[in-house]
Amino acid sequence: MALLERVQADMTAAMKAREEARLNALRMIKAALQKHQIDSMKALDEAAEQQVLKQLVKQRTDAAEMFRKGGREEQAQKEEAERTLIESYMPAEANEGDVAAAIDAALAETGVTSLKQMGVVMKATQAKLAGKRVDGKALSEKVRSRLQ
Repeated sequence: MALLERVQADMTAAMKAREEARLNALRMIKAALQKHQIDSMKALDEAAEQQVLKQLVKQRTDAAEMFRKGGREEQAQKEEAERTLIESYMPAEANEGDVAAAIDAALAETGVTSLKQMGVVMKATQAKLAGKRVDGKALSEKVRSRLQ
């Protein structure tokens, strides 16, 4: 089942269960997916869907942080609840062991020892972690520390 269809089915279930917060978050996800589909003028593939979801997660994380700085804890919790719902539609996050193994394999495969060629290692590592969710910034820091 395509992601858009899954979101629509979950929206129907949320309407029947009268879960307003969940329904609003699902509507936001659906709107973002449809907007991307219209803007790109082609059907969404899995990579595009995941990119849209990743963008929504980042927006929710940033918004929660800003609300906390502004002293609006209940709004920050609402944003985090939406982020958790969005993440439920994303693939499982790669654990530390998977990341370390992928970095080791990428280093062995590429033979890179210099920090100047970090991009080559990053690309190889991300290819090894395809299908799993990984934070690019954290991955970059781990690769950087291994190359130093």
